[in-house]
Amino acid sequence: MTGSMTGHCLCGAVTLSALSHAGTVSACHCSMCRRWSGAAMWVLEAPVGAVEVAGPVERYRSSSFAERAWCGACGTQLWIKDDDGPYELMPGLFDDARDLSLSHEIYVDQAFVSVTLSGGHRRMTQAEYEAAERHVGGEK
Repeated sequence: MTGSMTGHCLCGAVTLSALSHAGTVSACHCSMCRRWSGAAMWVLEAPVGAVEVAGPVERYRSSSFAERAWCGACGTQLWIKDDDGPYELMPGLFDDARDLSLSHEIYVDQAFVSVTLSGGHRRMTQAEYEAAERHVGGEK
């Protein structure tokens, strides 16, 4: 984990602080994330106890194991969070996230051709990811 960052939604009604975070971002190309984000969804992991949130947050239970959240005023996406996992915050909320590298991407076999990411990061197909993360079980 690395240092803290503070960010906010588009309108500023929701503010977030990640007191520690993974120091990298990851990308998901599953069908739910593509629908929610428009293509690939980028996330910055932060431990539950290290995230402070203030403002009008709305939540949606998007699967049997996770919720997604957004600003109730402007609709900016804030996070996805598995029930027993860390926050997966939208890195665009934080100006300081622009320098973070891409650690991995998942569901690469479902990625749009127009969203081909370069670099030497780890890539996992749907089968590889779901074999490693058994709680997912094809819900994405």
